[in-house]
Amino acid sequence: MVKTEKLAEVLDTIRLHSDPPPDLFRRFQEQYRDLPPEEKLRFFDFILRRMEIQKGEIEEPVRGLLTADSDDPAEWSRVLTTLRRRMESPRLRAFRRFVSVSGGFKFLLDFRADLLAMRRQTTLDLEPLDEELSYLFNTWFQSGFLFLQEITRDSSFRQIRFLKEHEMVHPMASLEEIWNRLGNDRRCFALYHRAMPEEPVVFIEAALTRGIARSIHAILQAGDQGTAARPDTAVFYSINNTQDGLIGLGLARILIFGVVDAIKTSQPGIKTFCTLSPIPGFWQRYLKPILEGNCGSFAISPERFKNCFSEKAQTALIEHHAQTARNGKQDLSAVLLEILPALEWIDDPVYANLLRWPLTELTYFYITKEKDRRGRPLDPVANFHMNNGARVSFENINFGANRSERGHEESCGMMVNYVYTKTWLQQMGSTMRSLLKRNGR
Repeated sequence: MVKTEKLAEVLDTIRLHSDPPPDLFRRFQEQYRDLPPEEKLRFFDFILRRMEIQKGEIEEPVRGLLTADSDDPAEWSRVLTTLRRRMESPRLRAFRRFVSVSGGFKFLLDFRADLLAMRRQTTLDLEPLDEELSYLFNTWFQSGFLFLQEITRDSSFRQIRFLKEHEMVHPMASLEEIWNRLGNDRRCFALYHRAMPEEPVVFIEAALTRGIARSIHAILQAGDQGTAARPDTAVFYSINNTQDGLIGLGLARILIFGVVDAIKTSQPGIKTFCTLSPIPGFWQRYLKPILEGNCGSFAISPERFKNCFSEKAQTALIEHHAQTARNGKQDLSAVLLEILPALEWIDDPVYANLLRWPLTELTYFYITKEKDRRGRPLDPVANFHMNNGARVSFENINFGANRSERGHEESCGMMVNYVYTKTWLQQMGSTMRSLLKRNGR
């Protein structure tokens, strides 16, 4: 507790200085980084309880608000301004100082990343602290602070290596793999903050194709695809947030519409904007529990699930599994629990033919019907894109689209295209343009 209190004292000293010396920031950052995780949790809890506005500090301005003449605009504004100043927490005042010092912005990103990790592991209510940091970041990520930049084969080695190290959707085993992703009909755009101009906060990879791409392997295949096909579609196939401290702030949304605007300008023949997206929870958090008999929390019923498989398909699956696996299981769920985790089934033409329609139907149900407690799509990727204005239809569910080991583990190889509607893109275009200042534009 002594370390926690001393660190809180340093933070409070930063708050009290209108222009804190750099050594004070450095001392705070070093002492904080030396804390083990359990001490960081105690520190978060300590500053929430101790660095807070006291009731007596706001009693007078609250009384002034209640007695003020709201018909007098000048007086009403003055009273509200006084109350707003008094209502800002000491923590927020301290954190606000960090943006003025070198490395302070990056430190706060890492600080919030720690906070988010702790929130998932504790019953302590750390939400007020997270709200304050989110408020600061939302303020700092406004017009003039952000800029969009395309990363190409001519970009610096540092930038290209950064992409390789932070690509989490479709990881690259070597730097050579990124050469294909920066080819003639491939695009990569990154969003930067002016406080960290060398390090992207989020980046997106796109393929320019003729029609909607329905397999990730066609996009990632080796070689330079060229531009002879006169592409009419931009397919976003990978979006990566490089800073955990920015989760939930909507920067990927800003990036998507900035990239749409940039591609429209440079490639006027592109008329369709869509994704080729993974379905990260489909197998482990949805299909597998259903097959194990744990479907009580889902919208799908056992009857609805079974109806995805025709009687003929059920019989054929059980018989083919008996021949290939040499067991006599007759229960559809038990058979599927043995078939689907294996990597080889999708290369078996019998299994592939029998499972194509059921898996497509189940995926579509999962994407469009399964909701969380707040009524949002249960799948996080679906929630993100559909809240941004994208739409999905049955024909946009793609069987065998990701045959990698990870694709099987996440979604039995299924992927989905979320298509951004023209109307929504037009509505958002002008809004998003106002948030970005692109280099060279």
